[in-house]
Amino acid sequence: MEKFIWVIIAFVAGAILPIQAGMNSKLAKSGGSPVHASMISFVVGILALLIYILLTSNNVSIKGLKSAPAYAWAGGLLGAFYVTVIVFAFPKIGPGLTFGLVVAGQLLISMLMEHFEIMGAQHQPISLGRLAGLVLIVVGVIMMKKF
Repeated sequence: MEKFIWVIIAFVAGAILPIQAGMNSKLAKSGGSPVHASMISFVVGILALLIYILLTSNNVSIKGLKSAPAYAWAGGLLGAFYVTVIVFAFPKIGPGLTFGLVVAGQLLISMLMEHFEIMGAQHQPISLGRLAGLVLIVVGVIMMKKF
């Protein structure tokens, strides 16, 4: 049952990404700067997380954070890159194509991470079925662009 709940939560998280992109795009248009809109999005997110931490009394292991590999700290850079690219792409190519490409990229890298067990991903070998699924996503993105 717990796995099912996480499936629903992951679906909802994915479903709200285009809404977030639209909000950030409106902010960029209003303020005249996509990069500043991305920064504001992160600042608001930081404030929300701080409030959550204070309300739930979450603890952190400073020792554990210090022992994390250096590349683990780059997640914030990747998040900033992602949000900023979405803010730029959303008004230029539309939400459907933007997120179709995002999903295709996510699936490709996820398949590789699972196949090679990168960063603790559970092993799932690349198969013809998985490749066919990825190809169908890419074909769907092409069809969204052409039709």
